[in-house]
Amino acid sequence: MLNDHQRETRRAAIVRLLRQAPVRKQADLARLLQREGHAVTQSSISRDLRELGVLKASDRYVLPGDADIAARTRDNFSALAQFVRDVRTAGPSLTVVKSTVGAAQSVAAAIDKSEWQEVVGTVSGDDTLFLATIDGRAQARLVERLNRIFRV
Repeated sequence: MLNDHQRETRRAAIVRLLRQAPVRKQADLARLLQREGHAVTQSSISRDLRELGVLKASDRYVLPGDADIAARTRDNFSALAQFVRDVRTAGPSLTVVKSTVGAAQSVAAAIDKSEWQEVVGTVSGDDTLFLATIDGRAQARLVERLNRIFRV
């Protein structure tokens, strides 16, 4: 069984490898990690990718930070748009965003990094994201923005 240090070292290696070059399959990532001396299984890689918030965008794995670096404009959300399924309100200041499984945290991170005035805070699970706004007017602006960006 791995200790926390080994797990964190492996996850740091995953982040580094994904930033160095495009990785298209978990099997490719496993080979790269094994070359570096990390003991990995498909399930451990899958769990690491999920817990790191890594998404599969088109043909490669994308780190949430890579998708969020310049998340202040609509174009920078394009990599995440394919994962958003629905945007709806739940009361006067709570907006719910539904995503594909495993994508909510990356969408939340992108929204957090955008520092939109309308958003007071975010809470995300696996496929659902809650966005809190100060009032109904801020919520209306937020929903309009989300619908424009994610085209849902």
